[in-house]
Amino acid sequence: MSLKEILEEIANNQQPILLCAGGKEYEASSLLETLHPVKLKRKAHIQNGLYIAAINDAGYLGDVMYKIKQK
Repeated sequence: MSLKEILEEIANNQQPILLCAGGKEYEASSLLETLHPVKLKRKAHIQNGLYIAAINDAGYLGDVMYKIKQK
């Protein structure tokens, strides 16, 4: 699953969450509008209620991209 697909799912379902990174909080819909297309294509995994992490080339979880915070 790509980061774009995860963000679209969050935005379309209007889930009451914020995505946190670098000390800032974002809505999924705003990230879809502002992130570079290359970043949106990255493979990622969502652990509901906890984080969205990148998946590296070997297929393992990599860096946490966003922490999930309930509104």
